[in-house]
Amino acid sequence: MDVIIRGRNVSITDRFEDYVGAKTEKIASLLPKAQKFEVRVSRTSDKSPEHGDRVEITIVVPGSVIRAEATSGDKFSAFDIAYGRVLERVRRAKDKRKVDHRKGKVSVADGAFAGLDIEAAPPEAFGLHTGDAGRDENGQEDDYTPIFIRTKSFPAVEMTAEAAVDQMELVGHDFYLFIDAANGRPSVVYRRKGWNYGVISLDDAAE
Repeated sequence: MDVIIRGRNVSITDRFEDYVGAKTEKIASLLPKAQKFEVRVSRTSDKSPEHGDRVEITIVVPGSVIRAEATSGDKFSAFDIAYGRVLERVRRAKDKRKVDHRKGKVSVADGAFAGLDIEAAPPEAFGLHTGDAGRDENGQEDDYTPIFIRTKSFPAVEMTAEAAVDQMELVGHDFYLFIDAANGRPSVVYRRKGWNYGVISLDDAAE
């Protein structure tokens, strides 16, 4: 598994690299087929609602991506929070795989954890496009506002609702946008209580 650590507006010390390296041993044991463990560290702006160091962790496994992020006062504590969220998502995906096997189903999560050749959203589909707080569309500084909207763009990927649920769990979101393979409609799955999920679709013919 390749371990990549990148810093933006913040220095990456040898101590931090050693700290991250020690944590990756557990990931390697949980996900023996993991291909990449990437950590991105950035210093947030004073104008940002969340001031401090932001750490984004991305793990690439065959057929899928697991990611989490956190912001805290320093990069070590931010990494610990994000790392904890990654472990939680890995365990949830493993638990869901056990449930699916008991029901006789095979999920996209199995592709991540068992190396099956299952088509899923490519890793590059999860790149972030983040706007700068306090700047207008021309990049000029604007008056500060506490409202900060982060934007993300993804390719339109066609999959089943079950596959969309698996992807949503792996990236740790409460919803996931996709093109429903059953009807070709733009749709979103969202988390309800427990293991219950909902699906909302757009239909020109709907009232």
